[in-house]
Amino acid sequence: MGKFLNSKKAALLFKDDADSTYFVDKTAILDELIPIIDPGVRPDNRACCSGKYLGRSGKYICIIRPRRFGKSVMANMIAAYFGKGRDTRPVFDQLEVSTRNWYQAHINQHNVIHIAFNSLPADCTSYRQYIQRIQKRLIRDLIQEYPDVGISEDDALWDALNDILESRTEDVKFIFVLDEWDFIFHRDFVTDKDRAEYIDFLSNLLKDQPYVELAYMTGILPIAKYSSGSELNMFLEYTMASEERFSEFFGFGESEVDTLFSRYQTLTECPKVTREGLRVWYNGYHTKGGGRVYNPRSIVASLTNNNLGNYWTSAGPYDEIFYYIRHNTAAVRNDLALMVSGIPVRTNVREYAAVSMNLTTRDEIFSAMVVYGFLSYENGYVNIPNKELMDKFDDMLQKEPSLGYIHQLAEKSGQMLKATLENDTASMLEILEFAHNTEVPLLTYNHETELTAVVNLVYLAARDFYRIEREDRAGIGYVDFIFYPEFDRNADGIILELKVGHTPEEALQQIKNKKYALKFEGKLGEESRYTGRILGVGITYDKETKVHECKIEVLREAL
Repeated sequence: MGKFLNSKKAALLFKDDADSTYFVDKTAILDELIPIIDPGVRPDNRACCSGKYLGRSGKYICIIRPRRFGKSVMANMIAAYFGKGRDTRPVFDQLEVSTRNWYQAHINQHNVIHIAFNSLPADCTSYRQYIQRIQKRLIRDLIQEYPDVGISEDDALWDALNDILESRTEDVKFIFVLDEWDFIFHRDFVTDKDRAEYIDFLSNLLKDQPYVELAYMTGILPIAKYSSGSELNMFLEYTMASEERFSEFFGFGESEVDTLFSRYQTLTECPKVTREGLRVWYNGYHTKGGGRVYNPRSIVASLTNNNLGNYWTSAGPYDEIFYYIRHNTAAVRNDLALMVSGIPVRTNVREYAAVSMNLTTRDEIFSAMVVYGFLSYENGYVNIPNKELMDKFDDMLQKEPSLGYIHQLAEKSGQMLKATLENDTASMLEILEFAHNTEVPLLTYNHETELTAVVNLVYLAARDFYRIEREDRAGIGYVDFIFYPEFDRNADGIILELKVGHTPEEALQQIKNKKYALKFEGKLGEESRYTGRILGVGITYDKETKVHECKIEVLREAL
């Protein structure tokens, strides 16, 4: 067996995944693939019954998802099931796919060419080194497997594969599993000419070739937008935002997270992660069909480490996000202020915009951020998906001066929290007036939404110490903001109500009438989780006088 042809690598990697504590069985994706290579398997196929059966016309599939959404795990699984390189029955016999009536007929019965395109040669500095490594290793695999065909190391891959097909009385076909196909587009040494050559390479290898039984590719960026012509138009692309098919197989759904959390509680001696914590930190993505999706890598890392933390974006600092907005911060900063406040903003997402990293327009910037998973998209609106990413946006707002007034207000946020805890309303008003005297276009205050956005900015630093919930169900109503102490149960809790055209006394009275402070009490018969003071904060703005007012009242003393 070879390096790429029927190799053992995918089987070994998938076995490791299947043996892991928090493995989720998604082998049902094979229900979608088997009928493509075996049209006789229709009665037992869910895709056929749901009207999604495409037969041979659907043999070119490209799955588009952000990084760390399970693309490689799925590619390894598909190669491990079909490939002849290793007997994988001991693994798959324990999984859902083993119940299918076609299971035995196809496991380890196909020639699989499995290439992880995110592997580079040693000391790689050119596209030529990169592509020659792939070509040479696969040609050698073919020579080793088919020594009688007369393949030369100088042959083109497609010529060699066609020679194999022509040399046999039976049809010799190959399943191509190509993972992270667009990896090379992000290397600094790759030129536009190299990109065009790479597209031609894939087209020559796959398009209209009789030896292709199935071509399953994964990537981050939409495939068809790379080529100006028809080189790769045979692929059907499946993105999270635009196609419902395959959605259930990438990322974790609610029921899958429930199952993993139950397993975690059973296996962990002193569990510190809560189910609600998983939702706040890692949920927030949406499928075309409206399903909620969790980042799988972060869920597994959190449960494994018994800790809610930043795992998906931990590989890069805030400038990983700033990279996408740096060419035109003025176009997006107002929207960033709203999204940091938890308010979705309308935009025209064009997935192809991510192909060019010279992003200048608002729609291009947000489109790229959706494709790469930094924003979530649903029904024409984008938003920051969860706390894991919100922390990165917060960091960027506090550290990046080019964001103008947003950065200036974020810088004041530490002072605002300190003033609130010390009942220093004079300093609070000074900061609010500073916000009003900057270039903040949000401060028309036509709606409380704009006031909400500004308050979010001036309390940004509080997120380092508090879990801040907006419009949280509390008592007999919905409170604008509740600040729950995240690390110190003796710290003060804060309930903040905003009003435009009212007095701070009216805002405080609403806090008391609606009994919002009950959110800090434990369940019936339980001790309160929070023992510090509970502060009620009313912040108001008068549109006629252009004056802010604020008032603080201790709703409960420390226990």
